[in-house]
Amino acid sequence: MVPTYVRPPPVFEQGEGCWIWDVENRRYLDFTAGIAVNALGHCDPEMSKILYQQSQTLVHSSNLYHNPWTGALSQLLVEKTKEAGGMKDVGKAFICNSGSEANEAAIKFARKYGKTVQPDGSKYELVSFHNSFHGRTMGSLSATPNPKYQKPFAPMLPGFKYGTYNDIAGINDLVTEATCGVIIEPIQGEGGVNVANPEFLVALRKRCTEVGAVLIYDEIQCGLSRTGQMWAHCALPAEAHPDILTTAKALGNGFPIGATLVTDDVSSRIATGDHGTTFGGNPLGCRVAHYIVNRLSDPELQTGVIQKEARFRQHMVRIHERFPNIVKEVRGRGLILGMQLSADPTPIVTAARERGLLIITCGTNTLRFVPPLIISEDEIDQGMHILEEAMSAVFEQPGHVEGTDGQQEMRATR
Repeated sequence: MVPTYVRPPPVFEQGEGCWIWDVENRRYLDFTAGIAVNALGHCDPEMSKILYQQSQTLVHSSNLYHNPWTGALSQLLVEKTKEAGGMKDVGKAFICNSGSEANEAAIKFARKYGKTVQPDGSKYELVSFHNSFHGRTMGSLSATPNPKYQKPFAPMLPGFKYGTYNDIAGINDLVTEATCGVIIEPIQGEGGVNVANPEFLVALRKRCTEVGAVLIYDEIQCGLSRTGQMWAHCALPAEAHPDILTTAKALGNGFPIGATLVTDDVSSRIATGDHGTTFGGNPLGCRVAHYIVNRLSDPELQTGVIQKEARFRQHMVRIHERFPNIVKEVRGRGLILGMQLSADPTPIVTAARERGLLIITCGTNTLRFVPPLIISEDEIDQGMHILEEAMSAVFEQPGHVEGTDGQQEMRATR
């Protein structure tokens, strides 16, 4: 394997719900959900049935031909988005294989839009924001202004500009007549679970309309009911809605699939042959995603997400009171939450994993909480007690660790 990742020791081979087992049969409570992917948990039984059934029916036929599921998924995404009060002019979908691909499509569609507005090619600039993450392909990477990711592959694609998140005063200088598109995460995931101010997004939308640029919302991590609404931007007024919306991650609950939703105005600028994908829209992936979108758009599930957020925050208040010099802030909405620390969280992640809890980081010294949306309140309680015990092991004397409930829970999970 090319050494692109540094992995901890466990080798995982089985999962069920919010739990995952390694090859030595140790059980872990999963607060990572495969980086906000397994929204319905591991090995959802109905998803397993669908994978089996469709694999016996038709897996792939290419986009040279129609199949029943690509159109059905596209229609469902548009309908559910409208029902939820999101993206008011949504009209069409492009189905692909990943979040990076969804953002590549969005970037290409924005460039094509700019060429139809200004055929001389002068409207080509794309704007993104510091601390954003949009992917690892060259287009999406060019929209991700992180030196750690960009420097090994420089130079980036020309025409990208970077602004400051939530800086309303800087919008007019940032977005100009040369801008064809602006891409932004309503909640920055990798950057630290930073939430965009509604006023900022309204001003950004207004400026994009003024100069004839498309507004792209990257909801790959924060969408599909992770905030308790179908899309994170559903909480915004219609005058802040995007022209393009990208999604992936939870869309396949672990099966690779992504989608780029566009307005009919944007779609009308895209001609046959402008973009393509060999595997995107395959019947297997689309049938799985069709089931998952129906599940994740369920109002009862969405209400549960809000209730579970409250449960997490109760624990976070207690942990802040115990470690007032370590826990600085809690950010996010629904089940995409970030706990800002004053110290490196890596030892906490290690100590938690040793005790049977998987948790990940983001931004600078931020613990990220993106568990399956189906997690129970009891599982939240278990996980947060293990986390508190891990923090105690790192920041307090060893004597504080032994004999705690968290330690007993850890033993029970093994």
